[in-house]
Amino acid sequence: MQRELQWFQEVEHLAPGLREARNAAGKTPRELFTMEHVQLVEAGEMWMKKIAESCTIVAVLVATVMFAAAFTVPGGYKGDTGEPSYLGSSYFLIFIISDAISLLFSSTSVIIFLGLHTSLYREEDFLWKLPTKLTMGFFTLFLSIIAMMVGFSITIILMLRKGFMSIALVVIMPACFPVAFFAISQLSLVGRFCESTCGHLLHRHPKYEGSTQGWLSRFKFEI
Repeated sequence: MQRELQWFQEVEHLAPGLREARNAAGKTPRELFTMEHVQLVEAGEMWMKKIAESCTIVAVLVATVMFAAAFTVPGGYKGDTGEPSYLGSSYFLIFIISDAISLLFSSTSVIIFLGLHTSLYREEDFLWKLPTKLTMGFFTLFLSIIAMMVGFSITIILMLRKGFMSIALVVIMPACFPVAFFAISQLSLVGRFCESTCGHLLHRHPKYEGSTQGWLSRFKFEI
């Protein structure tokens, strides 16, 4: 739907004098475009809501885990002072920072995807607003998963660093697989959204000239 809107804007730019013209049925170009893309708008709405629902569940799970991890720190607490046992360790500092980052980005992702659920899904929203929200939701979710994996790795190092570092590394290495899998499966989609949304709206290309002329040929304008 985004690409269709980009094409429509390009045609408007090429023929600005025909914006208010009407065809034989008495419809303007915008009215005809809206009428012919009703099903595409509905399909886009269903697809985005389905993606947003799945990603919201993942983001909520990450936020829940990292919120709980902030109070169940590795090594526990000292009985006399109540301070974390590894409070002076640089590893513990990295753990706290990664936990906070993961909680921040996962919460942000939840808010963004909930915003997709409550959007009006107007035709013009598919041009910029909805793709941008979806891209930001994916990006923040990806960052939260990375920070969660960092926190998990640091926890393993803290627990096994004395005499068992080789075992810790063996346990940590598989932690990279979820991040890599998510990147491979989703970031290509995010890249396409970024290219179509943040890049140039449309470049004329010879292979599209026929489709543009075909779209214009559906009008018999009455000037």
